Amino acid sequence: MPFARRSLPLLLLILTGAAWAGQGDRPIERRVYVCPTWDAAVKLTDVEKYATKDEYIAACDNRFVLEKVRYRSDGLAVIAYFYHPRKSAGTKLPVIVFNRGSYIRGDIAPELLPMFHRLAKAGFAIVAPMYRESDGGEGHDDMGGADLNDLLNIIPVLNQLDSLDTRNVFLYGESRGGMMVFQAVRDGFPARAAATFGAFTDLGEITSSGSGAATAKKIWPDFEERRDEIISRRSAIRWPERLGIPLLLMHGSSDSDVSPTQTLLLATQLAKTQKEFGVIVFPGGKHTLQQHRLERDRQVVEFFRRRMAK
Repeated sequence: MPFARRSLPLLLLILTGAAWAGQGDRPIERRVYVCPTWDAAVKLTDVEKYATKDEYIAACDNRFVLEKVRYRSDGLAVIAYFYHPRKSAGTKLPVIVFNRGSYIRGDIAPELLPMFHRLAKAGFAIVAPMYRESDGGEGHDDMGGADLNDLLNIIPVLNQLDSLDTRNVFLYGESRGGMMVFQAVRDGFPARAAATFGAFTDLGEITSSGSGAATAKKIWPDFEERRDEIISRRSAIRWPERLGIPLLLMHGSSDSDVSPTQTLLLATQLAKTQKEFGVIVFPGGKHTLQQHRLERDRQVVEFFRRRMAK
């Protein structure tokens, strides 16, 4: 399933001082992340599924820096990654808020770094909320329940980070993260446009039988009692009229985790509402479109650039 649980050890961090950089009542706390070696990253994460060794090494580019940001969401301390140029040169950068896939994860920075690097070289800063219960975050991940607030509550954080153009904020989501993107758009997240890949749009279809049904019961022990409530909240197919910003929907034709029909059915519903959207189905593409990762991210960059405020 695209949201299988996995926990990983934390990797080495450089701290500003002996603990988190922020102290006392500061609303956010920041620390700089040090890229582990390729061999260490392979041992501790699934980085090989996301990049070659050369791509990973290139992403540990001294012109850019990755920070881990701890911020408050519903009173909980949760984590986000912030990737940006080391020197801002006095300019404000448009922001991509990236929403990861899967369920509870540990430190997955090495898996995300190569993509962050591609987007940053194209002129964007990247902020990626990890959601509660992941990478040391407090609380419980309800897979699109109260944890949606960890995405919505990133909005004031953007105003506290360096040199970000908050007129130009965009949402990008993978698999479960695509579902989070749809919910955030529905609930008024101030993005100019959004893009997804491998996103599920109909949780009912995914959880109707087999491994999907079993996984649902592990995530939501009371799934049978709350089935319609859980599915309706997380299924964009139920409320396409509330997706009111430009959307780019991408999927692999050979996705065995989330059928491409999930994206195509949402596109059909969006067409009925006359919303602005685009659809790209990559022939032979798998769930996260890794074999098409360069074209995938290029399409997203172009889609976002065309919708920037001047």
